[in-house]
Amino acid sequence: MTTNLQQMRNFCIIAHIDHGKSTLADRLLEQTGTVAGKDLQEQVLDSMDLERERGITIKSHPIRMMYDGPDGAEYMLNLIDTPGHVDFHYEVSRSLAACEGALLVVDAVQGVQAQTINNLYLAVEHDLTIIPVINKIDLPAARPDFVAEQFIDLIGCDPDEILKVSAKTGEGIADLLEAIVSRVPAPQGDPDVAPQGLIFDSIFDPYVGAVAYVRMFQGTIRKGDRIRLFGNDKQFEVGEIGWFRLGRMPEAFLAAGEVGYIATGAKDVRHVRVGDTVTLVDDPCEGPLPGYAVAKPMVFSGMYPVDNDQYDDLLDALQKLQLNDAALTWEKETSAALGFGFRCGFLGLLHMEIIQERLEREYNLNLIATLPNVEYEILLKDGTTALVENPALLPDVREIQEIREPIVRAEVITPKEYVGPVIQISLERRGVQRKMEYLDTERVNIGFDIPLSELVVDYYDKLKSVTRGYASLDYEYARHQADDLIRLDILINGDMVDALTCIVHRDNAYSWGLKLCQKLKELIPRQMYAVAIQAAVGTRVLARTTVKPYRKNVTAKCYGGDITRKRKLLEKQKEGKRRMKQVGSVEIPQEAFLAVLKVER
Repeated sequence: MTTNLQQMRNFCIIAHIDHGKSTLADRLLEQTGTVAGKDLQEQVLDSMDLERERGITIKSHPIRMMYDGPDGAEYMLNLIDTPGHVDFHYEVSRSLAACEGALLVVDAVQGVQAQTINNLYLAVEHDLTIIPVINKIDLPAARPDFVAEQFIDLIGCDPDEILKVSAKTGEGIADLLEAIVSRVPAPQGDPDVAPQGLIFDSIFDPYVGAVAYVRMFQGTIRKGDRIRLFGNDKQFEVGEIGWFRLGRMPEAFLAAGEVGYIATGAKDVRHVRVGDTVTLVDDPCEGPLPGYAVAKPMVFSGMYPVDNDQYDDLLDALQKLQLNDAALTWEKETSAALGFGFRCGFLGLLHMEIIQERLEREYNLNLIATLPNVEYEILLKDGTTALVENPALLPDVREIQEIREPIVRAEVITPKEYVGPVIQISLERRGVQRKMEYLDTERVNIGFDIPLSELVVDYYDKLKSVTRGYASLDYEYARHQADDLIRLDILINGDMVDALTCIVHRDNAYSWGLKLCQKLKELIPRQMYAVAIQAAVGTRVLARTTVKPYRKNVTAKCYGGDITRKRKLLEKQKEGKRRMKQVGSVEIPQEAFLAVLKVER
């Protein structure tokens, strides 16, 4: 294998969801002969069933290809695949930091989308060479010339620089490989100085421990070396080192410019953080590479087993999932309504859906997930600040000076005829419009600052609904901001149901509480006694509905005679129902906890 830096190219593919990124990677692997015969299948780099079904990349997969260039030299092409969703924004930024070039792929039918623009800005920030690629030119509805004009407006490139390919048929792939070799700059670095490598991903292997995916910028690391991580100052011995084909290919060393893996032997993948810098204990580099941050969960939800006997199985499953996903956090919690469970933290709503689906599929669990919440900053009157991600644990209102909620900077790209509905649903969810710019004659980019709590519940579904599926959304965390927020409790027969507690804006508390009560009235089964459902803020009840009781006609056997006989029987029934209510507990069905998500705003 060549280690000549001039014959190396490190690049990634960035695209909006479903613009053909994984299929394009398949064609590159096929064209270079990296994958052939029995290993050839669709979406080779997407190994999870979920990735294939949803058509998204969840986990990054690097791979090395050898390509015979037009000049007769053999080139080493390192493709660093990136996750394809806004929830994995930080992981994408670290993957881009490990490259010198990026293929910016756009669907010839759909054109430039919100995530395309966001990923482009990220790539420009990292000073990458951008190769514009229009994919799916084989489709009958393809508009390559129209999309090419969008590219020219967006990045100011020359029309001749835009490559038109079909990842499905393989058309234009040979030209694309030539463009990668000719346009993407070779990596810089000296293999003989102190090592400095960027960890852009990590996984857990039960045999060799935490495995770091590394791009070497300087120096050389060999098998058996003692390495040190800057982020947490931990030290490990390199048990195995090498590069990627479809699997891991062991090698004696990794040198400057190369992309590969280092098996650290760490028992916890959280010790090997994405974005950290690796160096040698005996010969350390001057300092870490810029851009490192600990990925923080943004969305929180309670996960409870439907059958409490599965509690230990859920604990075991979460521990196993966390081995491969350092961004997943969890802690034990107890709910009076749902029993024992876990409060889990996720990067976003898609991350939450994926984790829940994996828990149910791979570990055969039946779960109830509570309403997704965000992390609030609570400024107390004594001057201290507390972080609360479970609304039921909010301090007493008399101790609170202000509540700050996370605000995200959202970008919506929509056809111009849907601008009105998009602005309307955004303003209804307390969004503040920042900008509106026309990308071309047909599509508009609208920017909002919007509370994350409003975004995670049903905003995306509503956006797709009002734009008939044409709009695309992208967002990133901006800041925490104070607002007039209060805790809304749901009481059933006077008892608070902690799993239905939520933090809402004071202006929305009455309407939200009333709709929730009405929804619960439909779902809570009738009892032999009346069940009162109330929405309250502190001691003040805002809304109430009642589930009517079953009623046995105890006077049916009384025909004729004195009215006092009937009254006596009714009084006896009334007393029995009162006693029943004292000892009876209302069983809340699983659908009631999901009702919060289905409440129409």
